[in-house]
Amino acid sequence: MNKREKTRNIRRPRQVTLLRYSKSACGVDFLLNTADNNYRRCWFDTAECYKTDFFEFYFFHEANGHVLISDKRVDLHDGMLLVISPFQVQEWHVDIDRLRFTFLIFQEEFVNRFIVDKYFMYRLFYCYQHDLPTWFDMTSSEMSPFLALLSNMETELRSPISDSYHMIVAHLYLFLLRLNRVYAEHFGLPMTLCRSNHAFRYKQLLERCIVDKVCVDDYADEMNVSRQKLDRAVKRDFGVSASYLLKRRLLQEIKDELLFSSMSIKEIAFCLHFSEPVHMMRFFKQQTGVTIGDFLAGIAHDGR
Repeated sequence: MNKREKTRNIRRPRQVTLLRYSKSACGVDFLLNTADNNYRRCWFDTAECYKTDFFEFYFFHEANGHVLISDKRVDLHDGMLLVISPFQVQEWHVDIDRLRFTFLIFQEEFVNRFIVDKYFMYRLFYCYQHDLPTWFDMTSSEMSPFLALLSNMETELRSPISDSYHMIVAHLYLFLLRLNRVYAEHFGLPMTLCRSNHAFRYKQLLERCIVDKVCVDDYADEMNVSRQKLDRAVKRDFGVSASYLLKRRLLQEIKDELLFSSMSIKEIAFCLHFSEPVHMMRFFKQQTGVTIGDFLAGIAHDGR
């Protein structure tokens, strides 16, 4: 059996269910909810491979098992935070009755309603992150202020009065910004004073247009800025080059297509504008250090 046949036989595309935020399912009148595991069994009490259209934050007090997020395996344990951005494919392998956690979920639309800055969620390092982990350990004292904010939000959600929306907004805004500082400090990321929105618009476009645009110059043209100006902005605000961000986002797109679509390697390559499949395979090897065949074999070996 040659490598091409081996790769073809390894691939087992999974059907992915999309779970949309539902006010009725959450039992609140907002596009946001927060509670602990005693309130409801949450979204991952399922054997399905799925994705959601909302942000998810989990503070685990007691945890076991693991969750698969795209191609990444996250082993769960006590005292950790996990952030999942919208439309990331996930599959949970846990004993939910042995978990203790506090969660926050909300649709981006909820944030966009009260923040004029349309790039706000893209300014947060842990949102739409394709390079660094979006999970890390926190001590009880580090978790405490975030859990206090969530508790305040929950109080407003369960017994809303005339200004509850504004109180929830205030708590959420502080929660997101404070967490961004903690995340930046944990991973040594720059917290520079923002001079333009170029880097954040670029990150937003990468999420929305990666299938159509796979060159930094295309994004610079879309934004009507020079390639050099865009690269300086990305370097200042994210600490890496514009090309690096694009390659990491493109790599994630390739992985997701390999794992969760029925397209062949050739079809994926042409869909993502590689002139030949071998060029995509070479790109994959350069970025990961392994071949596509070895990557898929590793996924299959893990039982996915």
